[in-house]
Amino acid sequence: MARPRATTSAADFLPEELSLPALREAAAACKGCDLWKLGTRTVFGEGPESAEVMFVGEQPGDQEDRVGKPFVGPAGRLLDKALAEAGIDRSTTYMTNAVKHFKWQARGKRRIHQKPTWAEVTACRPWLESEVAVVHPRVLVLLGATAAQSLLGRQFRVTQNRRSLVDSDLADAVTATIHPSAILRGEPERRESEFAAFVDDLRFVASLL
Repeated sequence: MARPRATTSAADFLPEELSLPALREAAAACKGCDLWKLGTRTVFGEGPESAEVMFVGEQPGDQEDRVGKPFVGPAGRLLDKALAEAGIDRSTTYMTNAVKHFKWQARGKRRIHQKPTWAEVTACRPWLESEVAVVHPRVLVLLGATAAQSLLGRQFRVTQNRRSLVDSDLADAVTATIHPSAILRGEPERRESEFAAFVDDLRFVASLL
């Protein structure tokens, strides 16, 4: 008897119809990697299909996993503040993550974020690529190394490419900046200056729209 084939990619779960509702429904049952065993639910992207700008982060956090929506935790609130200062209306954007399940490790009663492996990022990439294909944003903004390397390759360095355009056919304009969680994890005395620099990055994004 033939052994069942191991599933190692979200590609096995993609729907025939590539639309946001169909993708969201199909992603809810994804078992393309083992992270579905950790996350409470798949946290798919959110926003209008007509969005001109798409923001891609690393993965959902604790609050995103509980609520089922991207960027609603502390990093999301910081992003909202930065978007407002940069003059970008979040409701007109599409927000998603490179990895759709929350990877965590228990520390007492807390669930502590764990960085996804390259294999997990690769396994989840078909969802992200499908979102980019359906939304077809004019501007694609990659937040942090995991998101940027997922679509641009493992050699990409965010710190060397902030506030600049990346040569890519993913969108008319592709750019990268830090993930807002990096500001929250940083030294307290540097948070104000790091936030200001992040806002400047988003003002660059606004200038592309």
